[in-house]
Amino acid sequence: MAAKGEADAEIERLQSIVDAFMRHRFGARSEQLDPDQLQLGLEDVETALGQARAARDAAIGKPSSDRPRKANRGSLPAHLERIEQVVDVEEVDGIRACPCCGGALHQIGEDVAERLDVVPITFRVLVTRRPRYGCRSCESAIVQAPAPARIVEGGIPTEALIAQVLVAKYADHLPLYRQAQIYARQGIQLDRSTLADWVGRAAWYLRPLRDHILERLRRSERLFADETTAPVLDPGRGRTKTGQLWAYARDDRPWGGNTPPMVAYVYAADRKGERAEAHLGDFAGILQVDGYGGYTALAKRRQQIVLAFCWAHVRRKFYELADNSPVAIEVLQRIAALYKIEDEVRGASAEQRQQIRQERSRVIIDDLRIYLETKSRQVSAKAKLGEAIRYALTRWAGLSRFLDDGRVDLDSNAVERSIRPLALNRKNALFAGSDEGGDNWAVIATLIENCKLSGINPHTWLTQALGKLANGHPANSVGELMPWTAVA
Repeated sequence: MAAKGEADAEIERLQSIVDAFMRHRFGARSEQLDPDQLQLGLEDVETALGQARAARDAAIGKPSSDRPRKANRGSLPAHLERIEQVVDVEEVDGIRACPCCGGALHQIGEDVAERLDVVPITFRVLVTRRPRYGCRSCESAIVQAPAPARIVEGGIPTEALIAQVLVAKYADHLPLYRQAQIYARQGIQLDRSTLADWVGRAAWYLRPLRDHILERLRRSERLFADETTAPVLDPGRGRTKTGQLWAYARDDRPWGGNTPPMVAYVYAADRKGERAEAHLGDFAGILQVDGYGGYTALAKRRQQIVLAFCWAHVRRKFYELADNSPVAIEVLQRIAALYKIEDEVRGASAEQRQQIRQERSRVIIDDLRIYLETKSRQVSAKAKLGEAIRYALTRWAGLSRFLDDGRVDLDSNAVERSIRPLALNRKNALFAGSDEGGDNWAVIATLIENCKLSGINPHTWLTQALGKLANGHPANSVGELMPWTAVA
């Protein structure tokens, strides 16, 4: 039993590491670890935990019934194909005999166990035959059905295969050269440049859909905006330059709005404020953003745009100082009180949210402003704490906007969540390849992210949408192809 004891000790040690990771994720210090690094760390530790459990099971000669609490072992959806196999008692001369007396056995029940199986990606060849017909009366006439339209005319991919390449690259962050390697293992030799050509052609067809989403967003009364870097190869210098992917989002679900959530990405070569102005067109309403000065300049030029700022960014400034600053701790506690109220009103109507905020949040905001103004006179403006206080006070009107409008959120996390997939893809793709590649990235990522927001499978939707576009879907009716129409 020594082996079992060692295995139990190892399981206990590894479980404590997992618990520590989860405290970082859900505890009070949740911003300390990068979420991506947290997931990678958990993967490795939980893999080791599985190995330790296997060692314990081997030591005791049977699987242990002990399982970590709340462990998600996976579920098996009803729509999956069931392949049944029967493991039965062996027959002798056509009879299942009792091992005790040799009498005939009769079935009194059965045990059924289900396991999840996988068939690795399977390629198939669709063969299209188009018979040609001639007329014996007028031999010069030849009749044949027209060839089905394709995204890649004269090429080999179906729309389903193109959709697979797009989802793997832009949703699963798998670069094209790695996809080519995967296909080669099944004997399918496809150059990376060939896959890139398919992606580019698909992006050309899909661009009007992204533009339609952006136009829908411009007609909204309230938007989120954010931007992230997109390293792009600069052929002239032989190295990368920094482009920008701008994100514009709408999500009215927190206040019970009935419009579908949506997001649009637009690539630009730089971060100049004029880019956002061009992207937003004639938008008029509330724009919820971080503290980037370009948005402030935009609001000054365009009086129809009113800014609402993000309390999560304010909190982050003080969080970085919390270890050594009682003032920062006090500010964080007051911001936490605001978020507690927001948790309670999430999903309520805009009117209810406004009323509760006026009753409970306004006093917190007013007292916090007085507190910060007092501390700003006692702290050096050059100190980090002084900078954090000044960051909040200079944006106070926008930070207080949520008090008077129940549609406004406390932060801009809705658009930051939409930015995260771009950051993941950036880590795996290194750079977009060119300014044109950056724009293709924005187009396809827009549609995949909207599929995710609508809760539908992006591969299924892309396959159907590409097929309709190839068959000449009217340009003035692309609204019928939007991902949210599939669940409307």
